[in-house]
Amino acid sequence: MSVKIRLQRHGKKGKPFYWIVAADARSKRDGKFLDKIGTYNPNTNPATIDLNVDSAVQWLHNGAQPTDTAKAILSYKGALLKHHLDGGVRKGALTQDQADAKFAKWVEEKAGKVDSKKDGLSKAQADARTKALKAEQVANDKRSAAQAEALKVEETVEEVTEEVVETATEEAPAVEENNEETEA
Repeated sequence: MSVKIRLQRHGKKGKPFYWIVAADARSKRDGKFLDKIGTYNPNTNPATIDLNVDSAVQWLHNGAQPTDTAKAILSYKGALLKHHLDGGVRKGALTQDQADAKFAKWVEEKAGKVDSKKDGLSKAQADARTKALKAEQVANDKRSAAQAEALKVEETVEEVTEEVVETATEEAPAVEENNEETEA
C-alpha cells in the first residue's frame, strides 16, 4: 500500500478549505484517510497553514510521497527540512542538537518573513483606507459646494420672481382700469 500526503477539499463552493492528510493512494480525493496532519486555508492573505510538523516528518520517514501542492506546503512549513536534517542525524553527519538548532533558526527566520509580509499588507490596507477617506472628503466638499451654489441660484431666482410678481401686481390694476374704461 503506497501512502500519499495530499489535500482533501472541504468548505463550500468558491471558498475552499483543505485538510492535509496521509491517505492510501487508491482512495478517493475526499475519501478515507489514515491521518489528518493539518489544515490549509487559501482564502486568507497570507494563506493560513496549520501543520503538525512531527506527524508529517514521521509519515515522510515511513515513505509517504507528498503531491506537488502538499510538497510545497511541507516545504513552506519546514517539514521537508526537518526530514532532511533527520537523515543527516541518521547518517552521523550531524548531532540531534545541531539539527534541532538549525531547524529552530530556520523557523525563526521564516516567522520573521511571514510577520513582515503581514505588516506590509496591513500597512498597504491602511494606506488604501486613508486614500479612500481623503477622496471621500474631497467628494463631500465638492458636493457641499455644489449644494451651496444651488441654494444661491435658488435664492436669486426667488428674489427675481418676487420682483416680477410685485411689478406685475402693480401693473395689473392699471390694466384692469383700462379694460373698464373701454367697456363703458
